[in-house]
Amino acid sequence: MTSSEADLQLLNDARAWAAQDPDPRTAATLIELVKLTEAGTAAARQDLEDSFRGTLQFGTAGLRAALGPGPNRMNRVVVRRAAAGFANFLVRAVAEAAPGTRPRAVVGYDARYNSHIFAAETAAVLTAAGIETFLMPAALPTPLLAYAVRALECDGGVMVTASHNPPQDNGYKVYLGRHAVEENGRGAQIVAPYDALIATEISNVGDLASIPLAQDGWTVLDAGIVQDYEAATAGLADRGLFPARDLKIVLTPLHGVGGTTAVAVLRAAGFTDVTLVSEQAEPDPDFPTVSFPNPEEPGALDLALGAAMQADADIVLANDPDADRAAVAAKDPDTGAWRMLRGDEVGALLGAHVVARLAAGADGSEADAGGGVFASSVVSSRLLARIAAAAGYAHEETLTGFKWISRVPGLVYGYEEALGYCVAPDLVRDKDGLSAAVLIAELAAAAKSEGKTIFDTLDELYLVHGLHASDQLNIRVGDLGLLDAMMNRLRVNPPESFGGSAVASFVDLAEGSEQLPPTDGLLYVTRDLSRVIIRPSGTEPKLKCYLEVIQSVGSAAELPEARLAARAALDQVLTDVREALGL
Repeated sequence: MTSSEADLQLLNDARAWAAQDPDPRTAATLIELVKLTEAGTAAARQDLEDSFRGTLQFGTAGLRAALGPGPNRMNRVVVRRAAAGFANFLVRAVAEAAPGTRPRAVVGYDARYNSHIFAAETAAVLTAAGIETFLMPAALPTPLLAYAVRALECDGGVMVTASHNPPQDNGYKVYLGRHAVEENGRGAQIVAPYDALIATEISNVGDLASIPLAQDGWTVLDAGIVQDYEAATAGLADRGLFPARDLKIVLTPLHGVGGTTAVAVLRAAGFTDVTLVSEQAEPDPDFPTVSFPNPEEPGALDLALGAAMQADADIVLANDPDADRAAVAAKDPDTGAWRMLRGDEVGALLGAHVVARLAAGADGSEADAGGGVFASSVVSSRLLARIAAAAGYAHEETLTGFKWISRVPGLVYGYEEALGYCVAPDLVRDKDGLSAAVLIAELAAAAKSEGKTIFDTLDELYLVHGLHASDQLNIRVGDLGLLDAMMNRLRVNPPESFGGSAVASFVDLAEGSEQLPPTDGLLYVTRDLSRVIIRPSGTEPKLKCYLEVIQSVGSAAELPEARLAARAALDQVLTDVREALGL
């Protein structure tokens, strides 16, 4: 096809899309882009090309992209087709597993642009397909949707959210339950082969006009589902074993939907001294006070840290916009400055706290007798495995993502370094920043009652298991092809050492193993037990490099020197990683 023929095809595709688009705003945007492209505006042509460069692919993360017209964007056409394909999958799956049973599904949404519209259209499509459908009563956190899938005994769930992505994005996250998936996956996000099965159903959907839309018939849930979740989550706190509640908390939902629920849950659990960061308390799809609505990003917690210093708070708790992640900050006694804890630090603290709760009988499950399993992703710190082993519990390593962590049989606690924690898998089989906040407050209050900080608690873990220090290098790219090029460079010219220590073992995660399914990633462990993992992000255009070093510590007096040595070792490893990548 010549360039002129390609241009004509692009313009014709755009006009055809606009003609069938049910959203007058995206249709008008498309017509304007066509006019500007015909007038020779290069930027408009580029935008048009991007919008029609293939079809947005449905995978284990569902769908996630910028809002806008065309098959490569998030819009009502793409959402209707996704909903229709998912409906067909659910109907088939339930018919095979439980003939004669009517499928059930629940749909939730956050406060991003178009989230409520996408959720309502999904409910209309599912209902028209014969599925008993429930729509959440308002813009609510993702953990509430995951809770509802299990609590309402649904076969499927849809959450319209782009989590911590930029304001221009939205997404479509899918859960399976009851009859549609094996027991360990009920209430969890989808994994293979379900993603491919649903994607096939979506690709088989006919013209937009062929997708039936119900005008009514679904049930809009009342506030009872929220109250049930709040009660169950607040009930995780154990006042008998951990009675301390003297804790001054500053909380920010980062303009997301978690604020009201988080405050309600914390206060119901007995933590009444909670102050919301006023500038970020209400949902706002523009996220005006942050450059990127992710607690991990530099500057995201500046307002919260300022409020904490002014209020002389004990800790800062932050949720991402859909509240499935939790961040923690506190005043470091070594420096006197506030800092955010790394996800691995919080993961270890929560892991040790769950062990203490189990040992004291806070949980009536099989885990009390040592039958439970702790889990973390392959890129997370190895400290949790040591904590679990010392307490007599099994530990499993999974691929990144809670779709894998939540499926571990016998799971009692799981986390990943990207601020995701599952402290109550029986309630929410996914990461949950709200239930995590309850147990973080509980362990912080317990430490304070003993005259300690959470940093002191961390140090106690390091004295027993070694000081585990981690860091991360993220390389954002404009061209996804660069990710493949960097990964190929490492495979062709594998590094021989990191930080002055020779590579003792190397695993190409793409080959898979008995423990882990194949995934694009490279894992190196050196003779001094330093570890480097390099992989492309599954949700963003960037390469992620995870580093961890371990320093033995004989006594508390050695900790300051061990911290300096660990930082120096990480810096050396970082330099070698950059060199290996050709940066």
